[in-house]
Amino acid sequence: MRIRLVAVAGLLLAGCVSGNKQAMRLRGECDAGNAASCQEYGRRLMAGEYVLRDPVAAGKAYSKACEGGVHAGCARLGFLTQNGRGVDRDSVRALALFRQACDGEAMEGCGNLGVLYRRGLGVPKDAPRAVSLFDRACLGGEKVNCAHLGDMLVAGEGAARDPARAAAVFGQSCDSTTSAGCLGLGKLLAEGSGVPRNERRAAQLFEQQCDNENGEACYQFGQLLAAGRGVAQDVGRAGQMTRRACRMDYRPACPRDQQ
Repeated sequence: MRIRLVAVAGLLLAGCVSGNKQAMRLRGECDAGNAASCQEYGRRLMAGEYVLRDPVAAGKAYSKACEGGVHAGCARLGFLTQNGRGVDRDSVRALALFRQACDGEAMEGCGNLGVLYRRGLGVPKDAPRAVSLFDRACLGGEKVNCAHLGDMLVAGEGAARDPARAAAVFGQSCDSTTSAGCLGLGKLLAEGSGVPRNERRAAQLFEQQCDNENGEACYQFGQLLAAGRGVAQDVGRAGQMTRRACRMDYRPACPRDQQ
């Protein structure tokens, strides 16, 4: 057993050394003007992947990537600029960066631009344009934007209400990294809206996303537990789920005096 633990520790250490070397190589290549390396180095700086997390340095790396023609770098720099993370907050510049990214076929930029038009942040609110941008980004593989599109199709916001299409795009975006897609699909399955009713599958999706720290998913799972829909009725556990959702700041799950 001890030998096995030592072997595992050795493998982990080797992986760290390799990752650190890759990060240093990317930094050197970025300093030498390689825009693609700047993009990847910026991503690692934001994630704290084999380097210390450093939004300021990430912003500089993304700026070099954007200036070097890597449009995904423009999208990432725009996000930092919109939120004032590592760079000065500047909504006008963020809008320009998102447009530059989207025009350059960086789908993340199209999705971020869609968020601005949906909410009317720095631009007049334009729901149909937001739908178009989310649709474009979704088709381009940006799964979180499939979830945004699904939300708008369910609500009939910026396009005709279309639960069936919403279910399809939610399904595209439902994975371990896009909780909103699984949540949206679960709600349609629980209601039988746009898809055949499948409360058992809805309960599975809600429970999975609750485990992924999605407060609304905990609340929805609690509702099914309380009613015994798609899962064995368990009023005690339902209460636990509702309280957990409140602790995650999903306000509808909280007592009225806490909302």
